[in-house]
Amino acid sequence: MILPIYAYGHPVLNKVAKPIESDYPEFEKLLEDMWETMYEAQGVGLAAPQIGKSLRLFLVDTVQIMDEGKEEEGIKQAFINAEKIEEGGAPWDYEEGCLSIPDIRADVERPAQIKLRYQDENFKTHEKVFTGINARVIQHEYDHVEGILFTQYLRPLKKRLMKRKLERIKTGKIDPNYRMKFLVKKR
Repeated sequence: MILPIYAYGHPVLNKVAKPIESDYPEFEKLLEDMWETMYEAQGVGLAAPQIGKSLRLFLVDTVQIMDEGKEEEGIKQAFINAEKIEEGGAPWDYEEGCLSIPDIRADVERPAQIKLRYQDENFKTHEKVFTGINARVIQHEYDHVEGILFTQYLRPLKKRLMKRKLERIKTGKIDPNYRMKFLVKKR
């Protein structure tokens, strides 16, 4: 089932998410709904807080954005109860967007790699280093479970310039091409 994506302004997007247990009710259905929702919105990642659930769960599919012939360099997986162990490598800028903040994109500087400890869909623990675009998308989604939005990394001038657009998103005065839940009902 396609779920509404919570728009900028919802408090759930600014909370540190809680760990998810292996006996979480209808966990497989939640994962299935999140994948379906992410693809419907044409995203490459989706975190549980973006669908209103304060859980340490996020999905990433970078296979779909890899150049032809390099798809195997991408990843498609769920990350459960992820913990950042370390980040490293030369920081680099890349234009990011977010399904919870439609129509706003901005350069964000992030380290080139991240080392994570996380669980897979079977709650088996892994520890792995991710680099490049995979690291970038993971860092963006990991921030969601930490209650951080990419706009928090922007310089003050850039934030001031997008203040009006952010207010329009918060109040639902936008027309995204996927289902969203706004803090204030559309008039």
